[in-house]
Amino acid sequence: MRKEVVQYIQSKKMLQMFIREKPRWYRILSRDPSKLASFELKALEYYEQTLPHKVEKVANSLEMASLMLHMFQAIRD
Repeated sequence: MRKEVVQYIQSKKMLQMFIREKPRWYRILSRDPSKLASFELKALEYYEQTLPHKVEKVANSLEMASLMLHMFQAIRD
């Protein structure tokens, strides 16, 4: 694997963990270092760090807070 690719992966903890869990990416990046962007995207999807995942987490949190608020209001009344 190219030195700059290894350095980039080592600079980000999430990418290090992902490449250890999915070792086929060693082979893919060794053969074609231009796939580094798709590697990073797959890692983000795997760890649910993409924008749609974050929006879903926020929506779930708001829904839970709303439910708790309605429960407290029902108990108070």
